[in-house]
Amino acid sequence: NITISMSRKGNCWDNAVMERFFGSLKSERTDGITYLTRQQAKNDVIEYIEMFYNTDRLHSTLGYLSPVVFEKQQNIISL
Repeated sequence: NITISMSRKGNCWDNAVMERFFGSLKSERTDGITYLTRQQAKNDVIEYIEMFYNTDRLHSTLGYLSPVVFEKQQNIISL
């Protein structure tokens, strides 16, 4: 039940969420780092997502909660 985005070319709002994520990834983690291998870069990005972005980083659109805490609260509320 996924709807593919098919808006006009150059519509920046289509990818705003992903653009924001990649901006955060670059500014908070990868700027200034030279990875020796693709695997090293992959491991660092995975660590950023799983160990910081989803668990510790506060997101203003989630009421300044981390995604993990926000999701836990939503599951409690929906029960």
